[in-house]
This record gives sequence, structure tokens and C-alpha cells, in this order.
Amino acid sequence: MHRRVRRLVDYPRSGRAGLRRWLPSWRQLLGSAGLFALTVTALLIGVYASVDIPDENAGIRREANVYYWSDGTQMVSTGEVNRQNVELDQIAPAAVNAVIAAENETFYDDSGVSPKGLARAVVNMVRGQETQGGSTITQQYVKNTYLSQDQTVTRKVKEFVIALKVDRKKSKDEILEGYLNTSWFGRGANGIEAAAHAYYGIPAKKLDPGQGAFLAAMLKGAELYDPAGGRANRERARGRWAWILDRQVDVGLMSEKERAEYRAFPEPRRQSRSTSLGGQTGYLVDVANKYLRQHTGLTDEELARGGYEIHTTFDKEKVARLERAVRQVLKRDLAPGTRAADRHVQVGAASVRPSDGAVVALYGGRDATRHFSNNADTSGVPVGSAFKPFVLAAALQHGLSVRAQPSGADSPARGAAQVRRSASADSCTPPTAPSAAPRVSPTPTIPPSARPCSPGGNATYVRLGEDVGRARVRRTAVDAGLLPRSMAPLEPSFSVGTSTPSAIRMAAADGTFAGGGLRHDPYSVTRAVKDGTALPGLERPAPGRALDEGVAGEVADALRAAARTSGPASRRAARATRTGYGRPGSRGSPATCRPR
Repeated sequence: MHRRVRRLVDYPRSGRAGLRRWLPSWRQLLGSAGLFALTVTALLIGVYASVDIPDENAGIRREANVYYWSDGTQMVSTGEVNRQNVELDQIAPAAVNAVIAAENETFYDDSGVSPKGLARAVVNMVRGQETQGGSTITQQYVKNTYLSQDQTVTRKVKEFVIALKVDRKKSKDEILEGYLNTSWFGRGANGIEAAAHAYYGIPAKKLDPGQGAFLAAMLKGAELYDPAGGRANRERARGRWAWILDRQVDVGLMSEKERAEYRAFPEPRRQSRSTSLGGQTGYLVDVANKYLRQHTGLTDEELARGGYEIHTTFDKEKVARLERAVRQVLKRDLAPGTRAADRHVQVGAASVRPSDGAVVALYGGRDATRHFSNNADTSGVPVGSAFKPFVLAAALQHGLSVRAQPSGADSPARGAAQVRRSASADSCTPPTAPSAAPRVSPTPTIPPSARPCSPGGNATYVRLGEDVGRARVRRTAVDAGLLPRSMAPLEPSFSVGTSTPSAIRMAAADGTFAGGGLRHDPYSVTRAVKDGTALPGLERPAPGRALDEGVAGEVADALRAAARTSGPASRRAARATRTGYGRPGSRGSPATCRPR
């Protein structure tokens, strides 16, 4: 007698023949689907419990330091990562809407994940294709912030689970802000703030709807959509840009009337933002960083972490003009092809605004990437005849009555006019006064035999320094703005320029004459911001009285007289240095300094 054994799963189906034997019943199909769903759910619960939100990627908070010209335009972005994190309210709402419409229109309503996207990734894996599928903004933020960019199912599952947890832990605005700050937009730009500067030269808060739609298009892949990549890229970009604007209307983020205002494609700049520290830019950044360290207490390590917006006093046009002036002087006065001594000449120059001490321009060398020492901000080279105005100022300030002198032609006691005449006959460098108006005062007659930097003139100033007292000359120079540590020993040659101030300090001190005797210490940074907060310690330096106004005017007039009466070469030099002070060379060039 045969006993029939009941099977747990009746498959192949008993009592059926042919094809029907192999077709599962509806109960079997329903049961299998339920079992699969329970298994997947159990797996997801297990994964959800085992996967924690990891630490942020090491580089995700690394930002660039961005330096701005005095007019507020971007000068340079430095650092390995070109990113400037901004808060959501610092991004134009039109740009935010464009990104939501393009990437995840249900962002504010969904749970942070796209089950369809995960399913699509699994299917693609089975087909041997990339696992990339439709991801929510939250998932993309998780990928940027916590995971790698690998396209694997394991990474995709982790992304899905972490996105669920992040959506519960963070607000939608926090997630959106993080996504916009961590996404890649091409042209070296990480985050929408860097992208706005890279493509349009403006901050993200100033993007209009057309520009915002363009940047949203870049999220699809800048290598395919950046118009700089060629005609095909431009056509793709234009098409996606138009689609994003239309999509905003479809999902209720833009009105038809507003959409009609943006029919012209917003062409981005041809050139992306500059990260080069070549030319004079590296020297400008060097001076700004030095000023920050001195006045805010920032360390090199803190600056290296990035994230600072640094607004400088540098004027782009005046920097270019000073560089051209230096090149003209070098071309005129140097002959490296025939004179060996001219082959290693280094140049330092600076321009300081006398009214407040702002460093508006400087020349630190031929190229900051090839000549690393900043000649405009280093000491060590004797200042030469450019120091003589301080001797003259000390003599005038102290009434030329330190000790009795004979009443001959060389006697300082003959009064200011005679001292001014001696100074005019000898001085090579006019005062730094880029914005000073000419003073109206009598000008002494300069003897026809007077020549710039004549040996007799040096003797006059050596004697004048002795008469007024070299300690007083030193004090006058320091009061005017030169640093005590740059002062030379008080030997007879002290009065003819053995001290070694930097070009910046000399420009600021010379500005004391043009500024009516008020000393303004040089400054190069007006504001520095980190995470939306301005750093303290960058208040404008208060002026101090260094000289009587009349004394300062007498010295300024004497120097102007020198510029007018010392011949065509000196007039050309005066024009070349009207916006700055240059380290003097052996032939009286106002913009050259000899090697140490």
C-alpha cells in the first residue's frame, strides 16, 4: 500500500500534466511575492540597524580662501579645493528653485530616498551597466558628504539607508544647503558659490533665474554642458537650460510671466575664475596674509584650512599701472645684455594712499611663482637718497638751531629755503602721493649746476644730519612710519640712506609729507569673513601726528621741485613713481634695487 506524502510546497504541481504542471498557482505567486517582500524588508531593517551615519569625508569642509580687489570683484581663489561654503539665504532663491526643479521636484515632501532609483540600480547591475539611477537631492548630498563616488550596489544601498537617516536627523534646508555647497559644477568649482564666480563672476546671491537655471544644468555633467567645451556642449546646455526654466513653471516654482523674461541664453564668461598666484597676484596675497596674521591672530594652519573671504585694498588698475611703470624704468635704465651688474637686479615698489594708508598697489618681483621673495615687503637693501627727506624734515621740525653754525652758503641756519634748495639739488625720488593735490607755495630757484644725487649733495645731508642730530633724524623717520628695526646705526652715513625699510613702509612714510604731517600706518585688508562672521582686529588704523603741517608741506614742496628741475630723465622717473615708491638703484632709478 502506497502512502502519499504531503509536500510543503506543491511544485511542480501534482495532479497536473504538461505545461500546467509547471505554472505556479495564484496562491503560490502571492506567497512567493509576500516572502520576497518580507525577506527584503528584513534585510533593509538589518542594514538600517547596522549602518550608521559616518563621519563627513575629510575634504568636504575644505574650502578656498577668496581674495577680492578693492572694488569687490574677485581677485583670486587659493587652495586645493575651490569651495566657499555659504548659507542657504546667501543663495539666490531663483537658483535654488532651478536646482529643485531639475534634480528633485518632490524634495520638500519626500522621505529623502527614491525606491525606484534603487531598483533601477539593481536592474542595471544585473544588465552589467552602471548602477547610476535617479537619486534624490538627499541621496546626492549623502554621496557627496559621506560616501565615495563609486557606482556599486553596495554603495547605492548604503546611500539609500544613510539618506533615510539623514532625512530624519537634518532639516530639509540643511540638506539642501549642504548639497549646494558640495556639488561639482565644473571649471574647478565645488559648490554653487564658487560656480557663480567661475561662470559669471558674481556671488551666488546675485544669480538671476536664467543664470541659476544654467548652473543647475551643470549638475548633469559640466564636461558635457559647459559651453567652453565646444558647440555641442553649448547646444546641450541651451536645451537643458530651457527645459529647467520650463520645468519650474510646470511644478509651480515660476510663473509663465517670469519665464517669458528669460528667453536669451545667459552666456557664461569664457574664462573661469583664476587660481594662479603668478605675476603680482602671489605678492598681493602674501601681503594680505601677513597683515591678517599680524592683526587677527590667524595662524598659517588656520589660513590653510580655507573658508575666508578676504577683502583687500588693492586696486587692480593701479597694480597694472605700477607694473608697467617698473618695466619701463628697467627697460630704460638696465642693459643686462652688456652689463653683468644688471643681470641680477631685483625690484620692489609700492603705492600707498596718503589719506588713510591703504596699500593700493605693489610690485614684488617679476613673477611670484618664480621669484618667491616679495621685494615690496622685505627689508635688507639700503634705501639710499630716498631717506634724505626725513633729514630735511627733522631739520625743519627742530628749527635748524641745534648748534651754532657759520653764516656761509652751506649753513643750515640760513633758513628753510636754503635747506629746500639743497634738498632739491640732491633728491632723486619724489614723495609717494598718488592722490595728493599739488600744494601752492613759493619754489626756490635751483642752481643750474645742481644734479640729482650729486656727491656734494650727499655731503650736505651728512652735515645736516650732524647739525640736527642723527638721533632726531631717526626719531622723525620712525614717527613718520618707518619701523625701528629697519634703522641703521647712527653713523655719519645714516643720513644718506643706510637704513633698510621695505618699499611699503617707505611709501607710507613718504605719504606723511603729502598728508600734511599725519602718519597713517599701511594696511592691506579691510575685511575678512569666515562662516558669515567678520573677524575682529581689522579696524582702520588711527592716524597720528608725526610732523607739523607746515614742515610736511615744506618737504613735499622741495621734493616736487626736485622732480620739476632735475631734467627729463628724472621727470620720467617721477611720472613712473607717481603712484608708488621704488627701491633706489645706483643710477638714481626710483624703481630698481641692487642685489644684496
